Amino acid sequence: MRKIISLNKDWQFEEKGMRSTINIPHTWNNVDGQDGGNDYFRGVCHYEKHFTCENLGKEKAFLEFQGVANSCSVSLNGQTLCRHDGGFSTFRVDITDHLQKENQLKIAVDNSDNMTVYPQKADFTFYGGIYRDVNLIIVPEKHFELAYMGTPAIKVTPVVNLDKRSATVTVETWQNVEEVTVEVNGQTQTAKSENGKALATFEIENVHLWDGSADPYLYKATATLASGDVVSTRFGCRKMEIDADKGFFLNGKSYPLRGVAKHQDFKDLGNAITLEQMQQDMAIIKELGANTLRLAHYQHAQEFYDLCDENGIVVWAEIPYITMHMEQGRSNTLTQMEELVVQNYNHPCIAVWGLSNEITSATPVNDDLLENHKLLNDLCHKLDTTRPTTMANVFMLSTDSPILDIPDVNSYNLYYGWYLGELNENEEFFDKYHAEHPTRPMGFSEYGADANPNLHSEHPEKGDYTEEYQCVYHEHVIAMIEKRPYLWATHVWNLFDFGADGREEGGKHGENQKGLVTFDRQTKKDAFYLYKAHWSKEPFVHICGKRFIDHKNKKVQIKVYSNQKEVSLYKDGKLVEKKQGEYVFTFDLTIWKKHKLVAKSGNLCDERTIKKVWKENKTYHLQKTAPVVNWFDQNIKEGYYSVADKISDIQKHPEAGAIIAKMMEEGAKNYGDVAKAAMKNPILVKMMGKMSMLSLMKQANMDEEKIKEMNRILQKYKKVD
Repeated sequence: MRKIISLNKDWQFEEKGMRSTINIPHTWNNVDGQDGGNDYFRGVCHYEKHFTCENLGKEKAFLEFQGVANSCSVSLNGQTLCRHDGGFSTFRVDITDHLQKENQLKIAVDNSDNMTVYPQKADFTFYGGIYRDVNLIIVPEKHFELAYMGTPAIKVTPVVNLDKRSATVTVETWQNVEEVTVEVNGQTQTAKSENGKALATFEIENVHLWDGSADPYLYKATATLASGDVVSTRFGCRKMEIDADKGFFLNGKSYPLRGVAKHQDFKDLGNAITLEQMQQDMAIIKELGANTLRLAHYQHAQEFYDLCDENGIVVWAEIPYITMHMEQGRSNTLTQMEELVVQNYNHPCIAVWGLSNEITSATPVNDDLLENHKLLNDLCHKLDTTRPTTMANVFMLSTDSPILDIPDVNSYNLYYGWYLGELNENEEFFDKYHAEHPTRPMGFSEYGADANPNLHSEHPEKGDYTEEYQCVYHEHVIAMIEKRPYLWATHVWNLFDFGADGREEGGKHGENQKGLVTFDRQTKKDAFYLYKAHWSKEPFVHICGKRFIDHKNKKVQIKVYSNQKEVSLYKDGKLVEKKQGEYVFTFDLTIWKKHKLVAKSGNLCDERTIKKVWKENKTYHLQKTAPVVNWFDQNIKEGYYSVADKISDIQKHPEAGAIIAKMMEEGAKNYGDVAKAAMKNPILVKMMGKMSMLSLMKQANMDEEKIKEMNRILQKYKKVD
């Protein structure tokens, strides 16, 4: 009989010589990894625990660690037993021969900068710590495999025949015994074990399909040994297909994947979260109505994949091979991928294995990078013949790059309308790509705009970090997506704000604010309800701008998001207007005092307050922005550079070009390590060259005086041909 004993309680933790008593899950970066400055502690900390263990007899004992970030060494009773590199997967170590009645367990955990273990450069905090459960597992002498890659030791492969409404289910197990009893759907077989592996095949007639969020039905497979050791797993019978022109299909029917990406961390907790926090996240996902998740940028907890199985959420699972290719890190990518596939193979929610994310941001496409991806792709297909591979490509990767030929399907991360370019460039990119590569499936793996829910504008524009511009951005992009069914999957970046200690922007420190929901999960930004209107079947109306109370203009536009076909707006109890439409309803009205606004649709209603003020509420803006009047037009010296000129033109002059290069380098520091690394990408430099200096400075939210000062500097330099 297998026994699982939790070792989560009463650890001694030591950081920089300071000791304290803690419980698992734990991270030492839950505060300094979220406060900005890119100065959170990355190094080695020590965990120690004492535990007792009675005489095992012929039993075997294993330690199980479900997540230790990012590298660690495990010592028991003074002897080092193993080292594990990779902060997101389960690993186990056999301690049978080293156990005593009284035991001292020591774990040295390391999240320091290095060139061998991923991730090392990325737009999120690399929290250090033992942040998932630690267990002592006692099994009989004859038992199922535990050591190899954190395996569950049972692998279930269902193949669905939609015409016959049946499924052939193959169950494989690994063990050190000659015979295994396997049960599936009330059927039992005894399978012989050869070279430590057993195989049994079952037929399920009138199969109950795992059918996404509508009906995520799960079966169970159980394997038993004569010794009493038992393993089991849930699985789902489903058929997933991706068509280059028609998108994603589930069980033979078109099933457009429309959803979000998410990181695992919480405000003030970091990555040391519990099942309760995971369930909270899933409840928000269900409210939104998303049917897919990109679980970025690493393996998430088994409990969360279980929640996705149970709720019918289709998942993109990936490893943290991100931003910067490291020639010394190849073996680590392969190990992390093998762990990801082996540990998660049975989850019916998983549709694709992600090879990498924006890996060409800081590394040009070269032979070593290509070879690394080919090896990863081959490994995925060796371990799993049923699922395709994919990758998330950075927006400045050339669409004819040879790396795009490696995975089975592709996706791009595009931020036109936020970092660079205009909103309509998103559809231009995809339409051009689809026309040039009509047989290559393409998805939209990241898109988004940062929004601080305390910031507001009556005239929102790119780079202002207001809730209103985030709405403008997402209204455009979701409309673009709905007209392009060939996009096999689309994922908003991000569902939640998350820790990125290198960021200093948008009125906050240490956070990426592209979330539709705040880091603490307490505030759903207005854009959240735009997606709820498109995706959720739960009837609702949402009136935008609840946090935008003070308006200087007396003529205002009120926006309502709803999945109903008709919405009415009331001001102080009187009907303003009734409108028919879908998703987005806008109303123009005049205000002169404090008013109560109510949006109604049948029995549904939502309300907000709005107030006419004579002076602009300065707390709604990061700082005073440049006036609408283009003051520089009035005093421009002909033949000399100004902020109105394109960056590529200014760069032609060696001195003027050096000045803006320094400014851009300094500005990139506010966006973290990824931005600093990406600034060296020649394609990004070319793309930025199309922007005017004024446009770049306004997007960076620089105030009027800084813009004027830059203009005065540029006016000293005569234009070159």
